[in-house]
Amino acid sequence: MGKFIVKTTKSGAYRFNLLATNGQVIATSQNYKSQATCEAGIASVKANALVHVEDQTVEGFEVLKHPKYELYQDNAGEFRFRLKASNGQIIATGEGYANKANCQNGIASIGKNAPEAPVIVEEE
Repeated sequence: MGKFIVKTTKSGAYRFNLLATNGQVIATSQNYKSQATCEAGIASVKANALVHVEDQTVEGFEVLKHPKYELYQDNAGEFRFRLKASNGQIIATGEGYANKANCQNGIASIGKNAPEAPVIVEEE
């Protein structure tokens, strides 16, 4: 089972990483002003972990309603995803992947790991 790790940044903000069972980072959050809002972000990821994927790498892709994953290719040619909540806010992002299949596996890993993942707050 995966786990969410909440950490405080040097600037005093809060961030989370979703880790897979093997300890690899699957997804990362934005900065939050408080631990409570960070944990609300985690709850949103858990609630939206199994939504549809909008594949923006395909010409003429269908624009889906939020919540959704957006799979896209960045300026460096890497495949990335972002998970958006029902209000359109980005709640988690993935690393850059060399190929689309690995990016899709990252998205699937969120669906597998996030819903039941415990939240661990690491103190600095």
